[in-house]
Amino acid sequence: MLLRRFSPIAFALVAASFFFLISCVSYSPDGKSVVTSRGGKSLSIIKKMIPLGNLNRRDPKRMKPRYITIHSTANPSPTADAEAHMRLLHNAGRGRLSWHFSVDEDSIYQTLPTTEQGQHADYQGPGNRYSIGIEMCENKGNSREKTLEQTAKLTAYLMEKHDIPISKVVPHYHWRRVRSDGKDYGHKACPGFLMDNGKPGKKWKAFLQRVKCYQ
Repeated sequence: MLLRRFSPIAFALVAASFFFLISCVSYSPDGKSVVTSRGGKSLSIIKKMIPLGNLNRRDPKRMKPRYITIHSTANPSPTADAEAHMRLLHNAGRGRLSWHFSVDEDSIYQTLPTTEQGQHADYQGPGNRYSIGIEMCENKGNSREKTLEQTAKLTAYLMEKHDIPISKVVPHYHWRRVRSDGKDYGHKACPGFLMDNGKPGKKWKAFLQRVKCYQ
């Protein structure tokens, strides 16, 4: 009965809109996989890749990852969980920005292939060209301890998968941020809650020891 209320043109527009919606959904492949590290620890990864052509994935470049870079979001908003950060990248909400994994106490979202460069560390520097970026969420109500455990397990899995040694697991602080125009933003005290006085110290070393437990 509802079809009688549509003119042929209106029906065509609705059909076209429906086709466009389906196309958009299929354009961003997703899925859930369970991976297991050499240490026998398993974790679930939800794949929601940023669509090709999106501002945050407009000119994809392949890479052979040599490093794993650990970040923290510094965003305490109760809704700023891993899924929200995945959606932020899909919506290009903060300009050209991308990383590979967002982690909270319950979820791990993957938004880039690990063999593709992101924009998360140091503009055109080696941090972006050669490292996998992991963002740890800090939203209110999210367990930092569980987030660290998830991140440690994920890091150990990626080390094994890409033959990356523990010496190449680095904080965002490791990379000096120099823009293509020469403007130097120095080192960022990130991940903030793993820094001591703004630099890697005992907290960072403790995190690396946690990663080693899952190898």
